[in-house]
Amino acid sequence: MNKHAPKLNKVILYYKFAPIDDPEAVLLWQKYLCQSLNLKGRILISKHGINGTVGGQMADVKKYVTETRRYNGFKKTVFKWSDGTGNEFPRLRVVIKDELVAFGSPNEIEVDENGVVGGGVHLRPEQVEELVKERGDDVVFFDGRNAYEAKIGKFKNAIVPDVDSSRDFIREIESGKYDHIKDKPVVTYCTGGIRCEILSAVMKKRGFNEVYQIDGGIVKYGERFGDDANWEGSLYVFDDRIAMDFSDKAKVIGECDKCSAPTKNFRNCKTETCFQLTLLCDSCASLPSNLSCTHDQSRQHDSELVG
Repeated sequence: MNKHAPKLNKVILYYKFAPIDDPEAVLLWQKYLCQSLNLKGRILISKHGINGTVGGQMADVKKYVTETRRYNGFKKTVFKWSDGTGNEFPRLRVVIKDELVAFGSPNEIEVDENGVVGGGVHLRPEQVEELVKERGDDVVFFDGRNAYEAKIGKFKNAIVPDVDSSRDFIREIESGKYDHIKDKPVVTYCTGGIRCEILSAVMKKRGFNEVYQIDGGIVKYGERFGDDANWEGSLYVFDDRIAMDFSDKAKVIGECDKCSAPTKNFRNCKTETCFQLTLLCDSCASLPSNLSCTHDQSRQHDSELVG
């Protein structure tokens, strides 16, 4: 083996709903584990479970996966892997939250050893395609992400709710806008699946009769079908890559906020106090004036969301 060979870097995305009696103890363990393996990223812990994305050298990430699965509640955690550069995350952040996903309603869901109680039926990517083949246009794809994420990639003909953060979903679902699909097969989807665990339960509680969620989210669907089925565009991800493609055939569906030219590139606002992103083509991004703040900074995106 060549000891001078470049070391491979990987990024993992994962979540596991499981009751946690002592979130503080889990936080200390996870922080120590990541630090000992030189991993960076974000990990959220609550009484409902864990949600994380970390990156580092492949051997270290593998050790992290093995050790995390030793915890009884996390034994069946599914980790979604992708290639990394080692620069996806500036630092390690491990925090305790009231909710793994900030829907603004910590008591909205109940969790047991099997996960979220009363959520939508999990479908593997192959089963999603079977459902579409069997039910045709009756199948409704329902985006469980922030609306801005869908600008660069979504399922074909999907409903994209007008939400700036997950906190908007309950109000949006209760608005009556989607009552016409309550008796249709609704397939919810999001990056890695975690937001749909909650969204699907929210929808079922409010009278949607046939609700599904894609097992492993867009990530697993894209790994299986790439750009050859019902997904189109790029996937927004919550690290420094911002966008990733599943193949070299990925369609560019995004439009520059300034000139409407095709683009998939989000740019950070240059104002230090603003965390908003702007979708810009290369030409418009070259103009400093287009990178200065024009946003309503009271509108906060889910910067902590990782799945």
